[in-house]
Amino acid sequence: MHRRGFLTLLAAGLAATPLLPALGAGGDTSMHGLVGKLRAQPGQRAALAAILLESTTAMPGCLAYVVAEDVEDEDALWITEVWDNAQSHQASLQLPAVRDAITRARPLIAGFDSHVSTRPLGGVGLSD
Repeated sequence: MHRRGFLTLLAAGLAATPLLPALGAGGDTSMHGLVGKLRAQPGQRAALAAILLESTTAMPGCLAYVVAEDVEDEDALWITEVWDNAQSHQASLQLPAVRDAITRARPLIAGFDSHVSTRPLGGVGLSD
C-alpha cells in the first residue's frame, strides 16, 4: 500500500497519494500539498527526474511542482507539489500524459522513503 500510495503522488505531478478524507466529504477547497522522497534504481536518477518533469506544465490546478535531487543521496529525488485543492490533484491522475509518465517511471523506481500530505498556508508564488 505504501508503494501504491506513493505512485499516486507521482501521478499528481507524475506522482500521487491515497485519497484524503476531505475528498470523501466532497468539498475541501483549501490548498493541497504533497512532499515525497523516492529512490531511483542505481544510476537512473537523472532519467527518472526527466520523466517526472516532462508533463508538469499541463496540470490544471497545479500551483507548484518541484523535482529536486537529494544532495546527500545520489539515487534520491524529492517531489514537492502544491495544488489549488485536493480535487485538482485527483483529477490530474486521469491526464493521459500523467498516466504515461507513471508507466515509464515505474521501472526506474527502486523504492519510496517517505511521503506526506500537507495543507499549504501560503508562500512565495502562492496566494493565501
